[in-house]
Amino acid sequence: MFPLKDAEMGAFTFFASALPHDVCGSNGLPLTPNSIKILGRFQILKTITHPRLCQYVDISRGKHERLVVVAEHCERSLEDLLRERKPVRYPSYLAPEVIAQGISKATDHVPSEKPLPSGPKSDVWSLGIILFELCVGRKLFQSLDISERLKFVLTLDCVDDTVTVLAEEHGCLDTIKELPENVIDLLKKCLTFHPSKRPTPDELLKDRVFSEVSPSYTPFTKPAGLFSSSLRCAGLTLPEDISQLCKDIDSDYLAERSIEEVYYLWCLAGGDLEKELVNKEIIRSKPPICTLPNFLFEDGESFGQGRDRSLLSGDATVALPLCQLRNRLKDVGGEAFYPLLEDDQSNLPHSNSNNELSAAATLPLIIRERDTEYQLNRIILFDRLLKAYPYKKNQIWKEARVDIPPLMRGLTWAALLGVEGAIHAKYEAIDKDTPIPTDRQIEVDIPRCHQYDELLSSPEGHAKFRRVLKAWVVSHPDLVYWQGLDSLCAPFLYLNFNNEALAYACMSAFIPKYLYNFFLKDNSHVIQEYLTVFSQMIAFHDPELSNHLNDIGFIPDLYAIPWFLTMFTHVFPLHKIFHLWDTLLLGNSSFPFCIGVAILQQLRDRLLANGFNECILLFSDLPEIDIERCVRESINLFCWTPKSATYRQHAQPPKPAPDSSGVRSSPYFPSECLDPPKTDLSRESIPLSDLKSEVSPRISAEDLIDLCELTVTGHFKTPTKKTKSSKPKLLVVDIRNSEDFIRGHISGSVNIPFSTAFTPEGELAQGPCTALLQNFRGKVIVIVGHVAKHTAEFAAHLVKMKYPRICILDGGINKIKPTGLLTVPSPQI
Repeated sequence: MFPLKDAEMGAFTFFASALPHDVCGSNGLPLTPNSIKILGRFQILKTITHPRLCQYVDISRGKHERLVVVAEHCERSLEDLLRERKPVRYPSYLAPEVIAQGISKATDHVPSEKPLPSGPKSDVWSLGIILFELCVGRKLFQSLDISERLKFVLTLDCVDDTVTVLAEEHGCLDTIKELPENVIDLLKKCLTFHPSKRPTPDELLKDRVFSEVSPSYTPFTKPAGLFSSSLRCAGLTLPEDISQLCKDIDSDYLAERSIEEVYYLWCLAGGDLEKELVNKEIIRSKPPICTLPNFLFEDGESFGQGRDRSLLSGDATVALPLCQLRNRLKDVGGEAFYPLLEDDQSNLPHSNSNNELSAAATLPLIIRERDTEYQLNRIILFDRLLKAYPYKKNQIWKEARVDIPPLMRGLTWAALLGVEGAIHAKYEAIDKDTPIPTDRQIEVDIPRCHQYDELLSSPEGHAKFRRVLKAWVVSHPDLVYWQGLDSLCAPFLYLNFNNEALAYACMSAFIPKYLYNFFLKDNSHVIQEYLTVFSQMIAFHDPELSNHLNDIGFIPDLYAIPWFLTMFTHVFPLHKIFHLWDTLLLGNSSFPFCIGVAILQQLRDRLLANGFNECILLFSDLPEIDIERCVRESINLFCWTPKSATYRQHAQPPKPAPDSSGVRSSPYFPSECLDPPKTDLSRESIPLSDLKSEVSPRISAEDLIDLCELTVTGHFKTPTKKTKSSKPKLLVVDIRNSEDFIRGHISGSVNIPFSTAFTPEGELAQGPCTALLQNFRGKVIVIVGHVAKHTAEFAAHLVKMKYPRICILDGGINKIKPTGLLTVPSPQI
């Protein structure tokens, strides 16, 4: 969008025709209100940008089918110019074919519905009426009421020269005759009655009247989008006089921001559309007692006291005052509008109220998102970073860890997912029209997917859903459509409603990262492995809860499949998904496990107090989840989880290692968010049956080495601790017999032989290392041995005793031996 400059924002209101409440569509569902249909179709108007057109900004839906439109507004109108004798009221400008169509009856939206007659040629007629008024210096049809105006226009079918008839009717024939011949010819072309004979705008531009005017105007070329193959910087030029540029940018920095940003900030600063319309008496309502019907039948049908539309609507546009917003931002310095991206403190751009910004950054997210000044700084920063994408991708990741401004969320998600290239050409090349077997299931799922949202529930939203989902199915022939894919699509479509190609590209990048092979025709082995790892994560972080759920048989298969198959979009409403995914997209493919555990921990007390049947009922209607707490706790769980503990055989293969030049083939991704490449010390794949038999997760030898902070000197001589001041992160428990332990063990490990570790009652036998084990309760405890069955049983015993963060070394002590990291105690003298 273009900057606001010296324009204003204006709002006007109108009503959509109401539908009968007792009528259903062909699918048996209630008819979609006309206001929601309009809301969906309106969105495309927001994409029309041109320096000589007013920009549509927003549309909101109120009570009784009221709609309020916000658009760029200029105080001086064409009517003002006519009054000054220099160079819409709607009926006067309608083309004949539009009038002849009449008011269409409310019908259920179906693909076979005939298109409305409005179009480019109808606009040519309206242009002709406007030009005629400019030429004669007066408005047409002022002496006629609306019905007479419409009848008169329809009678023009019987005349040969529309221009002459209009001139005679309004007593301005002499004025018309004085016009240049080429102007009269242009008017006749525009006011051709039959649309089939009327020229299109392209044809009209070839008229000789424009030959002298056209060279004076530089053709407008829409700037290249963020995700395209063309160079976004190709047309950038600096003016010859830089000093003049500085003079042009005065102290009104807000006017340099886009009208979309200004409107968003205006709403945050307390702007209220309906309040402004009420203040100007555009919206007037009666006292509630005066709206009661005269008659009311038992079945609910009422008569009398119909809505007085003349009191509730009008053609006037109300300018939205910016004084409250400007006052809210009065302390923001000019440098905040132009942050330096290389500055280390870029997450908080400089301003006269920097202390307030620093304080705001520590507040809960929901408060930060409503803070006008904070959002201004974040929006400007992200706008600049995204314009430098992909070169500033690392900094986008860094700032996204702080928070993502809602206005920039769609593009930011795309950047975090690594979307690049000519996405529109790729999307347009996909066949989305040819019928396929999946069409029927898509048609069934869409009307049930987040339909509380007005935008997604509109017919336009349904059509976009169909195209994006079908494009994904067609372009991934090795995968199939599973129920839940529509829920995955919903957040991307909502954020990119006017950019289906970007919604498709984001979804196509999201699924391989977090749901690799989940949409295979036979995905049972993928799902079962995923749920088994999740079960181990519950035991790792909350053994008491894990023990209880296992005892009552409430396994993840009964409740968690919709969680992970849809990445929680089937569980939470969109506004919660946005906050959840802001963090999810910063983590790797194992982060969803932590979210799942965090959800369970919010329900922990109720789960521990209930049996199987009560737990089933609890999850059939999931209680309210504090999403900010869920995000906060899932991050903590993620930090405590060793990377290899969530290893899955069927996960997406790790990204390629850097090439000889040191550049990773998938550039700009922060290394900590990538799954590590496989090495000799990585985890090995084991059969699913063996994985299911183990309560605690396995970790790799390289994870153990990293957590023990070990390093190697020389050629595998003696392991030493890295010089760090941090406390030990874990305890290694070696369960081999004492003889094997003495021959070589991991530095800092303790020896609790498996054969004597537990009493017949399953309690931990008292010994010299028992107290140390108790002291490390709450930290990561790694069980090491040379028999996999023994290490799994030892870990399971500790989990039964409610020891958290228990894991097993994958491959046992034999995996560590080749590294030379085993310590041999010095002989006693």
